[in-house]
Amino acid sequence: MIKSFKHKGLQKLFENDDPSGVQAKDVERIKIRLLMLDEATTTEDFRAYPGFKFHPLKGDNKNLYAITVRANWRITFEFIDGDAYILNLEDYH
Repeated sequence: MIKSFKHKGLQKLFENDDPSGVQAKDVERIKIRLLMLDEATTTEDFRAYPGFKFHPLKGDNKNLYAITVRANWRITFEFIDGDAYILNLEDYH
């Protein structure tokens, strides 16, 4: 279950179906990923979607995971005890 957001655009899209805070071309892709994040209970659930390229981050971000939206754009998040926290949309490459 999604518990918190860092990116206000993701939050508006998830909570109010308001796409104004994200790029129009990514809205549907992001919605699908947010639904999956909200339903996931373990990190193994993400492996059912190989196109999302789920992976843990390294270095300073070693407590974070990422899934691909498009090109270099990722949704990054912490996943603790079956819940997703601090969702962000970023190009960290």
